[in-house]
Amino acid sequence: MRKCDSFTGKNLVLIGGGHSHVEVLKRFGERPLPGVRLTLISRDIHTPYSGMLPGLIAGHYTFDDAHIHLGPLCRFADAHFCRDEVTRIDLDRRLIHCRNFPPVQYDVLSINIGSAPRTAEVPGATGNVVPVKPIGSFVANWQRLSELVLERKDRIRIGVVGTGAGGVEILLAIQYRLHQLLASVGRTDEHLEYYLFGRENEILSGFNIATRHVFERVLRNRKIHLLLSSPIVEVRPGRLRRANGEEYRLDEVLWVTNAGAAPWLCESGLRLNAQGFIEVDDTLQSLSHPEVFAAGDIAAVVRHPRPKSGVFAVRQGPPSARNLRLALLEPVINFIPLLAFI
Repeated sequence: MRKCDSFTGKNLVLIGGGHSHVEVLKRFGERPLPGVRLTLISRDIHTPYSGMLPGLIAGHYTFDDAHIHLGPLCRFADAHFCRDEVTRIDLDRRLIHCRNFPPVQYDVLSINIGSAPRTAEVPGATGNVVPVKPIGSFVANWQRLSELVLERKDRIRIGVVGTGAGGVEILLAIQYRLHQLLASVGRTDEHLEYYLFGRENEILSGFNIATRHVFERVLRNRKIHLLLSSPIVEVRPGRLRRANGEEYRLDEVLWVTNAGAAPWLCESGLRLNAQGFIEVDDTLQSLSHPEVFAAGDIAAVVRHPRPKSGVFAVRQGPPSARNLRLALLEPVINFIPLLAFI
């Protein structure tokens, strides 16, 4: 891997190794653009596919099955790889400030950094719960939890906050895998208790009634405590409290709620929506800064809002690659709208 350095010529910088940028790197590797230097800034060296996370937790996939190694991909694309975290963007000078590397200059910038559950909205949640994203941290914590369950024989209570598809899938995957791990050493999982918390009065609110009923039956058959219709209002170490006054003691709290944006974007000067996501048009171009593009969870396509789901980031990969290539040409050619995406 090369370290970041100063260089001349047109500079395309990708912040984040998300699903869309994986496709961008692949396509630039297949068809390089002469005179353009490509740089990826990513905190992680492995990029996971979020849709495979429940299968990874359940043991259906290996780590390598569910992750792409960004190092070989960057070498294929002849891209500089800065393994670092962005702290600030200077839009006027077109500089990206990182935690460890010197500032990186760009001519065209693309942001694909995903999102993370908003723990700051609930007092005490930050530091006392395990957010499902970033996935790398979640997977590391899952290893710790599974080892803890194998070590202990007393009662262990595991709670998941969030009754969307992510929360339901993660909880069922965890229960399945822990049952398998304990059975492999001749033990049962009778000492484990599972809780699913939600603010709405039903699970999977974005799905049809038949799907909801099927999963409600599965959860109850698996003896998972389903606690709905009351949001979490406070978290303390080993304990959380609901708005209805009920308190629960838990050994592990996993947070799978609505997605939030990186805090540094609020100070960037980019046009953001009320939730802090970058507002873009149908070509994934920023509505405030034409040299900036965004894709995946961090992007809010104004005319065509979509859920924060990895499948949409994957679909945005090909048009991202095309439009970034067009943005680097002289004169700039009209961008291609997300026809396949919308």
